[in-house]
Amino acid sequence: MKHEAMLTIAYEEARMGFAEGGVPVGAALFAADGRLLGRGRNRRVQDNDPSVHGETDAFRKAGRQKTYRDKILVTTLAPCWYCSGLIRQFNIGTVVVGESANFAGHLDWLRAAGVNIIELHDPACTALMRQFIQQSPDIWFEDIGECDCD
Repeated sequence: MKHEAMLTIAYEEARMGFAEGGVPVGAALFAADGRLLGRGRNRRVQDNDPSVHGETDAFRKAGRQKTYRDKILVTTLAPCWYCSGLIRQFNIGTVVVGESANFAGHLDWLRAAGVNIIELHDPACTALMRQFIQQSPDIWFEDIGECDCD
């Protein structure tokens, strides 16, 4: 499965989250052969749970794996510190990022740890997040938008 096709699944999750009034970040975890293991979306608003980011939702839905080094995590937005920590903690080998224009995330930190980062610079992901930030700045700044950590 090509990275763009994998991103389509994460983007579908992001669109669902947006339609639900939540932060439009979708993610999916894949096996090395392209088999979908789990998919999810940011549901902080919907579930009133600040720990349900897109990446953590997909990770949890994938269930336990013997190893994560050969897994591919696809996310519509560059991962925040919380999700970057998950990637490092479980040694996920590859992260495919839909966009990093609205939020740069911590891709250099992940690269320095040996994570293979693939940035797709997807216009649809960028536009959806930009629309959300304009529509719901209070929700955006409640969490990821105010973080200026390096």
